[in-house]
Amino acid sequence: MTEHHYFAGLDLTGKRVVVVGAGTVAQRRVPRLINSGARVEVIAPEATPAVEAMADAGELTWHRRTYAAGDLTGAWYVVACATGSEVNAAVAAEAEENRIFCVRADDASRGTAVTPAVAQHGGLLLGVLAGGEHRRSAAVRDALVEALRTGVVDECSEPPAAGVALVGGGPGDPDLITVRGRQLLGRADVVITDRLAPRELLEELGPHVEVVDASKIPYGRAANQDVINSLLIEHAKAGKFVVRLKGGDPYLFGRGFEELLACVEAGVAVTAVPGITSAFAAPSAADVPVTHRGVAHEVVVVSGHVGPHDEQSLVDWPALGRLRGTIVLMMGVKRIAEFAAVLTEHGRDPKSPVAVVQEGTTRNQKTLRTTLGEVAEAIREADVKPPAVIVIGPVADLAPESRR
Repeated sequence: MTEHHYFAGLDLTGKRVVVVGAGTVAQRRVPRLINSGARVEVIAPEATPAVEAMADAGELTWHRRTYAAGDLTGAWYVVACATGSEVNAAVAAEAEENRIFCVRADDASRGTAVTPAVAQHGGLLLGVLAGGEHRRSAAVRDALVEALRTGVVDECSEPPAAGVALVGGGPGDPDLITVRGRQLLGRADVVITDRLAPRELLEELGPHVEVVDASKIPYGRAANQDVINSLLIEHAKAGKFVVRLKGGDPYLFGRGFEELLACVEAGVAVTAVPGITSAFAAPSAADVPVTHRGVAHEVVVVSGHVGPHDEQSLVDWPALGRLRGTIVLMMGVKRIAEFAAVLTEHGRDPKSPVAVVQEGTTRNQKTLRTTLGEVAEAIREADVKPPAVIVIGPVADLAPESRR
C-alpha cells in the first residue's frame, strides 16, 4: 500500500538527535544531521571508521554501548539503524511512546518519519518522497538536480548580476566539469570559450547566449590575451553575465589569474570556479597514477611552453633531473627532445618510464608508453599532437598489463 506522508522541514539546531547504530546507514545519515546544527548522539557498541572519526573530531557524541530504555529522553528526532530489527523495534516503540518522530532504517513503514531522497544545490535543499518507492524518489531527485545544474530549470528569481566567472571546464569530457561550473554556464549571457574547453557543453546553451571563440592553438593562430581581457570587461560592463570557459583549471597554466586581475582593475565583479586539471585527470584516465605508495612521494607539474635553455624559462631543470618522483609535463610535445635531454643530463635515467596521454578523457584519447631516452622518437613516430600530457617517472609503468 502506498505510504502517505506530510512533508516538513525540521529546525534541529541545537536539539538532541539520537542515532541508534553506527554502521554504514548511520554513516550516510549522520553528516546531514550534523550540518543541520543538530546535537547528534550515537549509541552503538561499534562504529565504522567514518563515524568514529566524526566522534573523534567532536562533531557528535558516541556512547559506546548497546541501546537501553530511556536513551531517547530529551530527544527531538531519532534514527533507528541498528543491525538487529528487535533493537530498532524497541527504539521505535520508545520514540512513539514519548511522541518523538523516529525513522526506522530497516522498515520505514514501521517508523513515524521517513527520510526523503535529498540533494543540495546552490542553497536549495531538495527532498523527494514517492510513497515508499525509493528508487523512484532517487531517480526524480537526480533528474531535478541535473535540470538545475544544466540550467534547464532556473531556480533563481532574479537574473544573474553582471560580472565574470572564470570556469574550469575540466580535462575534456563534458561530464567532468564541476557542478558549480555547469550551473553558472547555464545562466550565462555570454560565453568566451577556449579550444580545450568541453565543446559539447556549448550545444546546451540557449539561443540567446552569445558564444565567443577565444581559442589558443599551440604554435598557430591565437587570440591575444589583451583582447580576451577587454572582451570580458566590455560585456560585463554592458550588464551581461560572462562565463570564461576554459579547459582544465583556470589557474594551472590557464592565464586565469591574469584575467581576474584585469577584471578587478576595471571594477568588474569576478569569481573563479576551479576545474579538474588535465595534469592529473588525463593520466588517471589512462591508468597512470601520478603518485603511488612506495613508488612516488612527489609530483611536479611543469610547463613546456618554452624550452629548457630559453631565457624566459623559470624552471630549475637541473633540480628536476635530480628528483626521483613524478614529473608531469604540460605543453611539452614540440620540445620533448630538449626536455628529455636536459633531464638525463642532470641525473634522470634514460630508461625512466614515460607515458604520453593525448586528448585524455575524450573519445580521441591515445596513450603512448616509452622511456625518457626514446620518448622524442616515439612521439614523432606515433604522430602525437597537442594537447598531450607527458608523465615521467616510475608511476608511468604501473598500469595492469591487461589494460595497456
